[in-house]
Amino acid sequence: MFVIGLTGGIAGGKSTVAAILKDLGAKVIDTDQVAREVVLPGEPAYRDIVAAFGKGIVLPDGKLNRKALGRIVFSDAAARELLNAITHPRIRARVEARLEDLKRTDPGAVVVIEAPLLIEAGMDDMVDAVWVVTAPEGVRLKRLMERDGLSLQEARNRLQAQMEEGERLRYATKIITTGGDFEATRASVLAAWQELQGSRKLS
Repeated sequence: MFVIGLTGGIAGGKSTVAAILKDLGAKVIDTDQVAREVVLPGEPAYRDIVAAFGKGIVLPDGKLNRKALGRIVFSDAAARELLNAITHPRIRARVEARLEDLKRTDPGAVVVIEAPLLIEAGMDDMVDAVWVVTAPEGVRLKRLMERDGLSLQEARNRLQAQMEEGERLRYATKIITTGGDFEATRASVLAAWQELQGSRKLS
């Protein structure tokens, strides 16, 4: 089994790249989905988050108000660190369990861990290669404003709350740029995939 850690800044195009890799045959573990699972009502992380941030972040149906929580943690570094300390160990444990399942059921698979905070959470020690997805800041700001309905300043705050792009790129074994159109992105991913398959046959 070969494990790729797919990471990059917010609105960089990770989900698009992950979807292309899935079409090519990779098994994708989406840590954003795992993060949503570990904070469902009844989960230990849910109880810890409500205890830390108060019932003002709970919706009438009992689930977390992710937008309200996002507003808090993207404007307060200490709050963000607290949330990460609650969620990251639970996310990692669940990802490790899924990797073990895949090792048993599909030992020859290429597995992609799609993780925005792969490096920040120390999950890069779980992977064989780090693929960083990147796009120019102006493109990311535009995507973020359109996708999440944010103002320019709110979008900038979210970008600035994350690891600096140059620092993240230092960890990359492969860089995928998504600043162009979909076909250009797909061509880049396909080239990286074919290179990986070739190197696996040689090893």
